Formats: sequence, structure tokens, C-alpha cells
Amino acid sequence: MNPIRLISGFVTVGAWTLMSRILGFVRDILIAAWLGTGPAHQAFVIAFSLPNLFRRFFAEGAFNMAFVPMFSKRAESGQDPLGFARDAMSALLGILVVLTLLAQVAMPWLVLAMASGFRNSATFDLTVFYGRIAFPYVMFISIAALLSGVLNALGRFATAAAAPVLLNVIFIAAITAAALTDSDVALALIWAVPVAGVAQMALVWWAAKQAGFRLLPHWPHMTPELKRLAIIAAPAALAGGVVQVNLLIGRQVASYFDSAVSWLYNADRLYQLPLGVVAIAIGVVLLPDLSRRLQAGDADGGRHSFSRAAEFALALTLPAAVALVVIPVPLISTLFERGAFTAADTIPTALAVAVYGAGLPAFVLQKVLQPLYFAREDTRRPFYYALVSMLVNAALALGLAPVIGFIAAAWGTTLAAWAMVVQLWLGARGMGEAARFDDRFWHRLPRIAAASALMGGVLWGGHMLLAEWFVHGPQRYLALLILLLAGMVSYFGSGHVLGAFRLADFKNAMRRG
Repeated sequence: MNPIRLISGFVTVGAWTLMSRILGFVRDILIAAWLGTGPAHQAFVIAFSLPNLFRRFFAEGAFNMAFVPMFSKRAESGQDPLGFARDAMSALLGILVVLTLLAQVAMPWLVLAMASGFRNSATFDLTVFYGRIAFPYVMFISIAALLSGVLNALGRFATAAAAPVLLNVIFIAAITAAALTDSDVALALIWAVPVAGVAQMALVWWAAKQAGFRLLPHWPHMTPELKRLAIIAAPAALAGGVVQVNLLIGRQVASYFDSAVSWLYNADRLYQLPLGVVAIAIGVVLLPDLSRRLQAGDADGGRHSFSRAAEFALALTLPAAVALVVIPVPLISTLFERGAFTAADTIPTALAVAVYGAGLPAFVLQKVLQPLYFAREDTRRPFYYALVSMLVNAALALGLAPVIGFIAAAWGTTLAAWAMVVQLWLGARGMGEAARFDDRFWHRLPRIAAASALMGGVLWGGHMLLAEWFVHGPQRYLALLILLLAGMVSYFGSGHVLGAFRLADFKNAMRRG
């Protein structure tokens, strides 16, 4: 077996994802400054969420979770991976074309499903208009995701990881151009969505062609391999549907509170920065690696990959979660509070950030645990676990909304994520040694937690000392920089002393590949 360079893969995907997330954060800061939390911003959020909702099924969701292990095993054994990929792409494209046409007709009902609180308002009509423009994005990004899955299975992570950078570059260019020409910024943004999808698809198609996989669609036809793909993907699609119901519940709750859709969106964008960098890197690299090791019968290698993925994830995620919980107000006020985004928006957005931060480790651990199932082509149990998670989310979000308001949606999301992790962990106990963390992981986990707690104390104390700086204009940027640098130094310093991690471990892993 030609092994995937696991840690170097994490670093490659993580670095490109970090660049994409930073640019995405710049994008969201610009959007908040120009649109604030008013009707245009809320219409954009819901319209852009619609293709991304269905993207979870066909892109990094059900279809790809079934496709990547099957393709990886065919690439490992030489069983016509090119033909399988062509058939899969053609079938996927056929489904997406039909879906996009239906969505154009059903757009008013789709918007009501996402945000019924917009009913009988100008925001509703604007959201329907924006939704019809944005929805074709799902076609382009889903085909791009399949092509990215091909590249990832071949151990070629860079181009696929770099593709999302294009989305944010195009968004920032659209905002800048609209602002300079005194045009409608929201309209420019929504037209940028399908344009960015085409650009991402073109980039990864070219990279796949360079790797020897020139994929062109043909008239879809059912093959035994596609039948198996459909059988495996169906439960994952249902599980993905449950996850989307969770998102719908949150959007619905938020749509009944003025500006809450925007508050939750901006909070989501902040916690997605560390989540995207770590979780996407783990999910993209670990699934094909585990699939190929299982195909080769390498249980020890699978356990090592699983343990290092979890260790890597928590070493980066726990301190990020602590920071989001301890200093959400200075983060939001410094990064977002300008232009149309006012001080009145900072506190509710910061509250949502803190709640999401409490769930950040759970969101990442799901990405570590799910490949244990998908690499074994087991998509049924994650579906059942997702159903339970959905019930937890619905009970909390809908039940608590009349009591604690819009923040019930964030609490539902966070606690449902932890419920999912518990179920995935318990369900994996029967998978043997390959699904158990090794001694090094258990040795380092409490040390990572201790270093994170020490960092949290430094952040809290630093915020108290610099509190006045955060209310005086440009000084707040310097204050936040000092605070974050102090937090990083304290975390990595204490982590090294406590034995939570060693840089040499990552260097050696990259050399071993």
C-alpha cells in the first residue's frame, strides 16, 4: 500500500483551509459592515444557506462519504477507479440538474421551510429572489466535491483544499467592486455565489485531469457499482437529512426574533474558523487513509491514524473552544463592530459564540469518529445516532425558545453535537483495536486540557487588564492582538512543559509519511 502522509496531509489541508477561513472571515466582516443585520443580510444568509443545505448531501455529505471509501479501495486494488468515478459523476450530475430545476419552482416553499418567520414581509420576497440566483451553486460545488474526493483518495490534497479560497476571493472582489461603483452589495454577493461554484469546479477538474482522471459526464446508467454506492449512500443521506433538520430548526427559531438570523450567522462564522481548519483537515485525510488501511488489513496502522487524528484535533480545538467561551465579547466587538454592525449586535452575537464554543470539541470529534463507520461502509448506525441527536436539538431549541429566546437555537446545536459524539464513541467499541485510542493519546489528553485551562486563565486576566483598551477605537485591535498572542504563548509553552505535545512528533510523522 502506498500510504497517505497523514500528518502532512492534515497540515496541507489545514493550511489551505485556514487561508480560506481567514478570507471568509474578511468577507463576513465586510458583509456585516455593509449590510449590518438588516433585511438584505438576512435574505442573503437564508438564500446562501439553501444550496449549502443540499450540498451536505452531495458534496462533503452522504454521496462523498460513500464514494470516497469505494473509490479508495478501487484505486488501491486497481479495479477501474476511473470508470467508477465517471459513472458516479454522471449519476450525481443527473440528480443535481433535476434538483436545481425543481428548486427554482419550489423556492417560496424552500424559503418558508428555512425561515417561516419571514412570511408576509419584504424580506421573504427578497430571499426567494436571491435563492433562485444562488441555488445552481449546489451543482457546481457538488461535482467539485466529487473531484476533490478523487484527488484526496490519491493523496493529492493541495488543490482540493485550495479550491474554497476561490469562493472567498470572488466574494471579496464582488463586495469591493459593488462598493466602489455604488452598486447593490447584496445583489453583487448573491450573483458571486454561482460564479464561485463554476470557478471551484473548474480548478479541481483540471487537477484531476493532471492526475490522470479526466472525468467527463455521459448519460447516466445504473451499474452494479452504482447500485452498491446508492445502497451505502442512502442511510448517510438520511443521516445528512437529519443534520439539515437540525439546521432548519435553528433557522426557524431565529427567524422569529429580530436580527437573530444574522447574529447566529456571524457567530457561526467565528467558530467555523477553527472548526473548518481542523475538522475539514481531519475528515478529508482520515477517511481515505482508514479506508485504504482496512483494505490492506493494517489494523495497527489504522489505530495509529485514528489516535493521531484525535490527538491533533483536540490539541488545536480545546484551546480554541476555551478562547471562544472566555473572551467572546472582545472578539466580536473588535472584529465585527463597525459600519452597520452596531454595539447592540455585539452582545447577542458574543453570547452565541460562547455557546457554540462549548460545542466546538464535539463538532470536531464527530469528524474523527465518523470515518470509523464510513471506512467500513457502515452508514446505517450514524443515521440512527443522528436521529437521536435531532430529537435532542428539537427538544432544546423549540422547548427553550419561549424561555431564553433565540439563544435556544445555539444551545440545541451544541448539546445535540455532544449527544452525537457519545453515541459514535459507544457504537465504535465493537470495532476492535483499530477503533481504540492508544496509550499516547490517553497520556496526552489531560495535559492538553490542562494547558487549555491555563490559557483560559491568561485570557481572562488579560481581558481584565486591557478592558479599557477595548472601548477606545483603534486601540482595541492592538489589545486583541496582545491578548491572542499571550494566549498562544501560554498554551504552547505550558503544553510543551506539561508534555501535551512535542513538535518533533509532527516532524517525525511527516518524514515517515
